[in-house]
Amino acid sequence: MDILSVKDLRVQFDTPYGVVRPIDGINFDIRKGEVFGLIGESGCGKTLTALSILRLISPPGKITSGSILFNGKDILVMNEKSLRDIRGSKISMVFQEPASAFNPVFTIGYQISEAITAHNPMAAWKVKDIVMKFLRKAQIPDSHKVYADYPHQLSGGMKQRAMIAMALANSPQLLILDEPTTALDVTTQAQILELLEEIIKRENLSVLFISHDFGIIAKMCDRVAVMNKGKIVEFGDTKMVIGRPKDPYTIALLESVKALA
Repeated sequence: MDILSVKDLRVQFDTPYGVVRPIDGINFDIRKGEVFGLIGESGCGKTLTALSILRLISPPGKITSGSILFNGKDILVMNEKSLRDIRGSKISMVFQEPASAFNPVFTIGYQISEAITAHNPMAAWKVKDIVMKFLRKAQIPDSHKVYADYPHQLSGGMKQRAMIAMALANSPQLLILDEPTTALDVTTQAQILELLEEIIKRENLSVLFISHDFGIIAKMCDRVAVMNKGKIVEFGDTKMVIGRPKDPYTIALLESVKALA
């Protein structure tokens, strides 16, 4: 059964130089308990797809057509209250730049607590217990210190772990991972991927995993869609797409990885 189904999604930006269509009629679905990959080069529309799912496209951008069904309900026709109930609760997102995703003037503990109480108001001591539990799930050492720290006091890897803890704090049904290891060094990247793999299996999460790295997609994803210039040019089982690519763009992407090896 599909937890998310995107049909004929189109996004356009009205600019002084004309209309730009960074997403131009894409279709894909994510099954319950599946890790679905979305891969392509920078600027192909991957992050805009994720933002469209949460209806976070800002003017002059706008979604012009299509449907985004989450558990059978179309996100594109929901009112603001229904959207608030879903964002950060039923659907959570881990952004590729945790340094800019966190507010620099509030502590990590305060920001994760706020994400919880926005959907489930409760006593302060209970909220802190939940925050500490998810900081530990994200394998953050000395979690009591990190709870009281400000974002600038944490390394890139620790900030990303804190962002993962925040995304998981409301036990989402769908987790969107937008290039969650891009800003990290190779060693930290490997640690974060192992952590994500463990959490996804343990929590049986449905995941949209966005990346430009076929190595990461091969490790993490069950199925993958290849995106180019706002369109999905190829999709299927990850091993099949990587082992026997059909579209020239997919072949070129894979060849570029080999060239760097």
